[in-house]
Amino acid sequence: MSFRIQPTPIARPNRCQLFGPGSRPALFEKMAASAADVVNLDLEDSVAPSDKDTARANVIAAISDVDWGTKTLSVRINGLDTPWWYRDVVDLLEQAGDRLDQIMIPKVGCAADVYAVDALVTAVEAAKGRTKKISFEVIIESAAGIAHVEEIAASSPRLQAMSLGAADFAASMGMQTTGIGGTQEDYYMYRDGQKHWSDPWHWAQAAIVAACRTHGVLPVDGPFGDFSDDEGFRAQARRSATLGMVGKWAIHPKQIGLANEVFTPSDAAVAEAREILAAMAAAKESGEGATVYKGRLVDIASIKQAEVIVRQSEMISGS
Repeated sequence: MSFRIQPTPIARPNRCQLFGPGSRPALFEKMAASAADVVNLDLEDSVAPSDKDTARANVIAAISDVDWGTKTLSVRINGLDTPWWYRDVVDLLEQAGDRLDQIMIPKVGCAADVYAVDALVTAVEAAKGRTKKISFEVIIESAAGIAHVEEIAASSPRLQAMSLGAADFAASMGMQTTGIGGTQEDYYMYRDGQKHWSDPWHWAQAAIVAACRTHGVLPVDGPFGDFSDDEGFRAQARRSATLGMVGKWAIHPKQIGLANEVFTPSDAAVAEAREILAAMAAAKESGEGATVYKGRLVDIASIKQAEVIVRQSEMISGS
């Protein structure tokens, strides 16, 4: 272990982040009543330029008017290369109530992007006397973002989560695909007359997970565009969970249950994790640093793995 201890991310359920356009306030109550852990009210890509001001006003009103329960309530602002983002930040913090938890910053390419938003947020909070500090989530969706992913992960104490935005990321990288996440037809290996498909998003996800875990930030998988393909979504989500991501976006309500299913540890997994912890506790009492559990070696590293699963289960269940 490095002398520098790896920080622990904030403990909050983040299995599913449900998105809805700020220009469609009729959806807000349904989003609040959903099983998503995080609600992202969107002012960016899903809102037409002519609707930006109206969408912002809708979101500001809904922050106070809608009962969001215990969900993390987040608003995705417009990109820093647009004329709308500063007004998004100022109006949200000057006019919206204290129920707002988080601002999502899209298309972050370097730490300076986060610094710019942080400076504005800090100034408005101080001017308005806001005592609840707004947290940040950033989206990595460009070549610059992935190239600077570690400095972005370390950019602000407000930063709690980081997502991969597959569509804009693919465009920025010049990838020959119009798919949003999942298997890409032409990304395959060929052997003995058979095609074998691999995951074109794997390396970017792994880079995000490593940067996030280094700096105590939650790594989150982004959208899966084909909401008619449940098994494709499950497969993408399971790969993400295996890599260490804590949740995934839902761009359609039917994806909420799928994300929660994948990112909630199963009863069997939790039971096994508890058994491993018990086995290692017994080994420690006997002065041993390792033991055998179901025919395989478990040691100190196994304790850390098991503790992650148990903590996730307890956090989700609220125990």
